[in-house]
Amino acid sequence: MNKTQTKTQESPDKGKILSKPRIFFGLVFILFSIILTFSFISYLMNWKSDQSQAGTMLDKTVKSSNLFGKIGDWLGNIFIFESIGIASFIIAFLVLVFGTLILKKTYFKPWKTIGHSLFFICWLPIFFGAAFTKNQGGVLSGVYGYQIMDSLNALIGDVGMWLVLLASIALYFILEFNLRPSAVKAKLGEINENTIGRVKSMMPSSDENFEADEELEDETGENNNITITEMATPKLPKEPVDLAKDFTEIPSSPAIETIPTPNQTSFENDKEITQSINLNLNTKPSTPVVNPSEAFDINPSKPLSQSNEDIKFNVEVAPVIDVLDESDKKSQELVEKHGLYDHTLDLANFQMPHVDLLKDYGNEEISINKEELEENKNKIVGLLKNFNVGIAEIKATIGPTVTLYEIVPEAGIRVAAIKKLQDDIALNLSALGIRIIAPMPGKGTIGIEVPRKNPTMVSMRSVIASQKFQNTDMDLPVVFGKTISNEIFMADLSKMPHLLMAGATGQGKSVGINAILTSLLYKKHPSELKFVMVDPKKVELSLYSKIERHYLAKLPDAEEAIITDTNKVINTLNSLCIEMDMRYDLLKNAFCKNLKEYNKKFSERKLNPENGHRYLPYIVLVVDEFADLIMTAGKEVELPIARLAQLARAVGIHLIVATQRPSVNVITGMIKANFPARAAFRVISSVDSRTILDSPGADQLIGKGDMLYFNGNEILRLQCAFVDTPEVERLAEFIGEQKGYASAFLLPEYVSEESTSTVGAFDPNEKDALFEEAARIIVSTQQGSTSMLQRQLKLGYNRAGRIMDQLEASGIVGGFNGAKAREVIIGDLHSLEQFLEDLRK
Repeated sequence: MNKTQTKTQESPDKGKILSKPRIFFGLVFILFSIILTFSFISYLMNWKSDQSQAGTMLDKTVKSSNLFGKIGDWLGNIFIFESIGIASFIIAFLVLVFGTLILKKTYFKPWKTIGHSLFFICWLPIFFGAAFTKNQGGVLSGVYGYQIMDSLNALIGDVGMWLVLLASIALYFILEFNLRPSAVKAKLGEINENTIGRVKSMMPSSDENFEADEELEDETGENNNITITEMATPKLPKEPVDLAKDFTEIPSSPAIETIPTPNQTSFENDKEITQSINLNLNTKPSTPVVNPSEAFDINPSKPLSQSNEDIKFNVEVAPVIDVLDESDKKSQELVEKHGLYDHTLDLANFQMPHVDLLKDYGNEEISINKEELEENKNKIVGLLKNFNVGIAEIKATIGPTVTLYEIVPEAGIRVAAIKKLQDDIALNLSALGIRIIAPMPGKGTIGIEVPRKNPTMVSMRSVIASQKFQNTDMDLPVVFGKTISNEIFMADLSKMPHLLMAGATGQGKSVGINAILTSLLYKKHPSELKFVMVDPKKVELSLYSKIERHYLAKLPDAEEAIITDTNKVINTLNSLCIEMDMRYDLLKNAFCKNLKEYNKKFSERKLNPENGHRYLPYIVLVVDEFADLIMTAGKEVELPIARLAQLARAVGIHLIVATQRPSVNVITGMIKANFPARAAFRVISSVDSRTILDSPGADQLIGKGDMLYFNGNEILRLQCAFVDTPEVERLAEFIGEQKGYASAFLLPEYVSEESTSTVGAFDPNEKDALFEEAARIIVSTQQGSTSMLQRQLKLGYNRAGRIMDQLEASGIVGGFNGAKAREVIIGDLHSLEQFLEDLRK
């Protein structure tokens, strides 16, 4: 077996100590390169007088004219005169490159720079020795260059020497700049095409061209019947376009539908275009044949070209281009006059939360215990050796809670042989949970994750205050925590686009939800983001009730924004579906594919609010305990959740669904298929892990925020950031104390089917044909039973149930009373007949 190598991360303090010599030597090299450069320059300016002072280093009576004194004279004499001449400046440059490399500054590509430098160190002295005589260029070529030149001249003569010099420099440029004949020819062809294109674009397209063409054809006796492909560009109609005063809008779909397709172009119904094309000619223009791939090469700002393809395109879409130009001009005028629409004006003085609201838990640097690393390494290597599994290399990556040991097995070792030893490794290391990743994605190693004895906390403040989070350009940035390599992990909720979370009780699931909500509150203005919170447990999300008028959304008739009642959850989900459909209609009318494009157009004042357009905030639905909703409501909750997950991404509605029981009857296949992003905290069994992640591993986590994140490609192990309840309270109070909107964001009103069957909604005109007969049976027997109506009237259960609902709505019987019969409100048949008579009126 090869000798194992252990690679561990050094502590920050040790890294700082090691960095001081590196900085010192790097600066020394850079300073030395500067001294060399100025010494060489000064030597070249006064080299004859300085040359006479050679050997007088210690003579104080002799003064030097070099900037760096006799040291500069000595350096110039050694490097320039006695060595390689003017190529000595390359030596100074290489010293500078080495200095920057020591400082870990990659301004230059090291090997490429060294290669080029060595070539010119060899070539330049010989060239200057050949180009100048010894008296003229001795200092430029140096002793080395002159002697080599003299030897070449003696061997191959002047002509041969110059052929060698020119051939070597030509070969250098050919290899460096790819100056092959084919490449040069292609480059010249490209330059030629660009030049011709610029010349064509500068050609005028005025009415004089038409007159010149007609005169030319009259002189030559040609027929005046010309096709569209032979004519110059027609004038575009300039009709005024009626637009709103403050906003403009792209023409609606009917205007686009009136434009003929390229294969069906006809100008007989468009008088203006026909007149501009015919130009008083006797015949009508022929129908053009347009290549569809060229028909949509639109560039309104480009001058109209005289080529056939551009002519065909301009003829077909001339009215649309005119309208688009007018629309763009109008929107630009509005932007210049009023500026871009600012969606934050309603809460212009709103202050984003500051980091001081979160608790500082002190130093969170990872401490390295070399004894623990060495002990675990020896145990892993020894155990694998006992099972005849050879290890070629092993290295360790230390994270906040877990250390990842990456091993490279020897040739011939099967991966399955190592995966089978998971329990044996856990027993040998006495660890809480071992997870083996075989193989690691993108690496030729096998990973063994071992929990640390002294884990490090990852606070919410540390990740929020990081530059990675503060400078992110994500639309909905969500910071989870840190990876095994101690890097901050972030994800964009708008790209997920929905998140499914699962974990046993007390394993950090609720803290994970708070971390997600906190990161969103730190980044998004109240006008950009709204939350719909569903909390069946009634205590987990109640802290956010203080930000109702800033960030929360609710139904118009809801008293509280945080939903705890199952019936209201069903209505809210269906209301979100209505909101989704309304947003899709707005995007359709605005010709936008997603919410970001739509809001950008609205901010640029290209969409008219009079047509229903408005700035659309992101909506995030947060469900804390999905299993309870499935148990109480079932399909009534699952279907709208699945519909939102399938369609709502493009219109800015995103879902975060959490559950502590990830069983198959809770997380069904329909839901899993539409939640590509999943976060799993510690679960009880590997079956639950497979349900949430489609793979085992979540049952081997150690709890307390230890989680696995699956983004559809790979599974990452993270340590979730910890945010405590007092921190969330301070954050909510800081936001709630500021000025907010008049009320929470109101969702569209949804009327359920149950509400239509209440007493006040009874319609006598829609009553069943057997309604009166059933009422008489119920009153005469004084027993409000659906099964009795089935027997007496010989009806099916569904129709009997509808009749009973109508009797309840009309006020003849009372409400459902479980296993008991309904209460009969009308006591005798005489009163019933009077009641029925009133209904008939």
